[in-house]
Amino acid sequence: MKAKLLFAAASIAAISTLVGPAFAANDQVDGQVTKVDASAKKVTIKHGEIKSLEMPAMTMVFQVADPAFLTKVKAGDKVKFTVERVNGAMTVTSIDKGK
Repeated sequence: MKAKLLFAAASIAAISTLVGPAFAANDQVDGQVTKVDASAKKVTIKHGEIKSLEMPAMTMVFQVADPAFLTKVKAGDKVKFTVERVNGAMTVTSIDKGK
């Protein structure tokens, strides 16, 4: 059992070394919601540069990790959000109204 735990820990360490920042938490990005499409579970956000994804500032449609996010915001709201690539799709993983 101890050998299996050591092997698992070593495997995780090796993967982390190879993958590096891909598992790092993404920084919050400033943006403004331009459209909410609850039926499609998508939100359109005009946003600044997303350095962790090497994405320039633009307006883009994102999927949302949790459809409840779409009840928090409406078109015109300034937001702070995080986005990650989930199964190949750009997905908002957190969103809060900006101040």
